[in-house]
Amino acid sequence: MFLQVCSSFATGPRQYDGTFYEFRTYCVKPSKMNEFLENVKKNIHLQTAHSELVGFWSVELGGRIDKVFHIWKYDNFAHQTEVRKALANDKEWREQLLIPIMGLTDKQESEITYLVPWCKLEKPPKEGVYELVTFQMKPGGPALWGDAFKRAVNAHVDLGYSKLIGVFHTEYGALNRVHVLWWNESAHGRAAGRHQSHEHPRVVAAVRESVNYLVSQKNMLLIPISFLPLK
Repeated sequence: MFLQVCSSFATGPRQYDGTFYEFRTYCVKPSKMNEFLENVKKNIHLQTAHSELVGFWSVELGGRIDKVFHIWKYDNFAHQTEVRKALANDKEWREQLLIPIMGLTDKQESEITYLVPWCKLEKPPKEGVYELVTFQMKPGGPALWGDAFKRAVNAHVDLGYSKLIGVFHTEYGALNRVHVLWWNESAHGRAAGRHQSHEHPRVVAAVRESVNYLVSQKNMLLIPISFLPLK
């Protein structure tokens, strides 16, 4: 069992740590994806010299195509500020990575997230696909919906068809939003597991409770970029 037991979904435990994760999404111009990925492959080391890359994926299914999603880890906000200053003064990074990439994208989005206190970031057992499920919850924060949401996630974990990589609560961006990142060996395996979970009494009961606090949800099937796997 890889989930940590915690009596509350409250924000306190995460604030003692300070570590947070920046979710970045780039919409790449149509027909420019190959050029974008080639540039990243060649020059991403210029950015990872300054900050820690957790994972980098292309979006296979769900929403707009020609989109990439990546996660960066920071020790705290002071650390992020230091990284930004270092990058701003890095001429090679700016000219070889930033400027070319900006010319190949037409939209960027950023969110700052914390891992929830009862979860730690896990690694996949081997190559596979990922599913990022985003839940927009009712206003009120984890004090309102946190316990029910935790039970719903754990019910799926205990079924074992998918491996939980991390549960992230948004700090900057759309508030009352939770992202759940799962790993599956294949898209087919994920689909089979989902069908199984729909018939499992514990999962059904937990989802029925949690959905009372749900506004909307969406998901994306993510394919890890071969040269930038999840670390």
